[in-house]
Amino acid sequence: ASVEIAGEHIELTPLKVGEIPAFARAVQPAVATLSASLSASPDWLALLAEHGEAVIDAVAIASRRPPEWVTNLALDDAVRLAEAVFEVNADFFIQRVLPSLTEAATRVSQTLRARIPGAM
Repeated sequence: ASVEIAGEHIELTPLKVGEIPAFARAVQPAVATLSASLSASPDWLALLAEHGEAVIDAVAIASRRPPEWVTNLALDDAVRLAEAVFEVNADFFIQRVLPSLTEAATRVSQTLRARIPGAM
């Protein structure tokens, strides 16, 4: 995908293998919020409010731009760029993030059932 942001033409491609560890670390704090939005566009303002630094780092990695560049974007440009990054890397979120979150929720549910009789 290509997008025009702050006067720059940016070509976005899916994450490369070497970018995934840093991207995964960056996006980790926002995983629950993002996974709730997999079927729709995320609430970027809420994501920025709750996990601003993580979102900035993840967008910087995925757009291959310095975090300072992303930080200095106008809000509408930042949201458009984040949406483009999200769309280009949807497979990553669906294949990696969602299964991890589902497994974690299952473990928590099992732990609660084991510790609290009659729960759930």
